[in-house]
Amino acid sequence: MKPPLQGANLTRVQEFLLLGLSTSPDLRNILFVVFLALYLLTLLENVLIVYLVCSHSELHRPMYFFLGNLSCLEMSYVSVIMPSLLVGLWTGPYHVPFTSCMTQLFFFIVLICTECSLLASMAYDRYVAICRPLHYPLLLRPRVCLGLALGSWLSGLLVSVAKTSCIATLSYCGPNVLNHFFCDVSPLLNLSCTHVALTELVDFISAIVILWGSLLVALGSYAAIGRTVLRMPSAAARRKAFSTCASHLVVVGIFYSATIFIYARPRRIDAADLNKVLSVIYTVLTPMCNPVIYCLRNKEVHAALRKTLLCS
Repeated sequence: MKPPLQGANLTRVQEFLLLGLSTSPDLRNILFVVFLALYLLTLLENVLIVYLVCSHSELHRPMYFFLGNLSCLEMSYVSVIMPSLLVGLWTGPYHVPFTSCMTQLFFFIVLICTECSLLASMAYDRYVAICRPLHYPLLLRPRVCLGLALGSWLSGLLVSVAKTSCIATLSYCGPNVLNHFFCDVSPLLNLSCTHVALTELVDFISAIVILWGSLLVALGSYAAIGRTVLRMPSAAARRKAFSTCASHLVVVGIFYSATIFIYARPRRIDAADLNKVLSVIYTVLTPMCNPVIYCLRNKEVHAALRKTLLCS
């Protein structure tokens, strides 16, 4: 850990230099077109999911309520990260004010922590639907679903306030170069020239509570689902039960694999390029792929989409 500098030598950094996803001009031009197309596609997909869930009464059920929340979250999520990624690809390395960097970090932490909790709520929904179907209308009545969704957003907000406050009050006295395409936790901590023990403790506790806590809920739900499915008498019933949660299981696997690899490690991540590639997976590719994964084999969503297209 770096020793704190004494007051006379300490000059607070007013801005950071974001190196971006790539420093090669030729590659940046290609990547700009690719990621702009991915951004627009992600917004279109998730807007369509929200519209279908809101406008079709047959989708007014807990599973689709959570899916609509997830789509709203991922539209916000990708809109927090993608503009800075695109600016970096368009202009090359660029300066971002300290307050703007902390603002982006705040919303990023809110959204990633909210997604952890929301994925756990969706796993619980599938657990009740498969393991306790007779109690489903009671255990996941509208008030409970609303409480789970609001709780997910509130937990993300509280964690973000704590983590961002700690990171914003650290001293940054140079260099001010962030080898990333957005203001992320680990690159910022690596630039701090003061002790970060409290910040690391807050980061560790929040990871235990939100990241590992939500993952344990999801794993526990799917362990119970697996036992229930294996006890079903017919292969057709097992296939139907599995198909209702397979898409969510894929999303959970992709999201948690990339997130845990980055945020469950010590604060110093030496493989910066690998860090950026993994960040692209859960900040860009996951929000784009989730609507496709969830709706690829969902007959009810297909029917609602066909109805919408025929009426337009």
